[in-house]
Amino acid sequence: MKVLTEATLRGEFKRNSPKKYFVDKNVIITPSAKQYLKEKNVELCIGKEGDLDEGNAMDNPKDEVVYEKIKTPYKKISPKYISYYSGGAFEEKPEHMTQIYGNKLVYKDDLRIVFRGKLDSLQSKILELQVLANSKNKQGLLNDLEDVLQSVRDILRAEVLNENLNNIKVIGLDEKELRAMSHNPKKHFKIGHILPNYSMGEIIIKLNSIRSSIRETELSCIKAFRKDSKVERVDIIKALNRLSSGVYIMMCKEKANIYK
Repeated sequence: MKVLTEATLRGEFKRNSPKKYFVDKNVIITPSAKQYLKEKNVELCIGKEGDLDEGNAMDNPKDEVVYEKIKTPYKKISPKYISYYSGGAFEEKPEHMTQIYGNKLVYKDDLRIVFRGKLDSLQSKILELQVLANSKNKQGLLNDLEDVLQSVRDILRAEVLNENLNNIKVIGLDEKELRAMSHNPKKHFKIGHILPNYSMGEIIIKLNSIRSSIRETELSCIKAFRKDSKVERVDIIKALNRLSSGVYIMMCKEKANIYK
């Protein structure tokens, strides 16, 4: 029985290497010979060269032709970005897409990205009012705004990292206290409910703008996480609802001249 060795192949391929190399089915091929063919990117075919002709195969249907292809080793490539929708791979991030979780990309108008944008805008409004409060030396207001800002950032973090949002206090008040004060300002601040008016001054008007933005953000959250009749991230929705109550209480405190 014949044996095909690496040395034999090296001798035959001295001048040039063929694309295919035919070996009789009775020939023993050494592992080193197979490896040499693989390195040379030569396809190993078991059988006579004429057997590969379609016409001969039809004339001799009982003669089975066996092909053995040498598989070239390849390095698995991990894509830099992946489509959140289809799982498709990207080496570069398209301009119309952005990251939602890890290296997963979504369209920039995805409802979850819109929700995150609302949170971003909300932080901007809080920071603007903090600048004003600082210029007027209203430390109490500045501190409460910082607490609201941190709550918004906690919400954003919980959504991006897909973490549960624990019950948060707003300006030091728990859920029961927020409800009681926001529903009965007469009892707690000696004033009636506020119907915003320009004459109330810049701080109350800006607080009201923050409050209404929180409501818009809450609606955006519901749109982003509602699937038919089921709504996810109820923890975030609840936190936003409590946050708007907290800012309304801040409006009452400003009107009642509690912030000095």
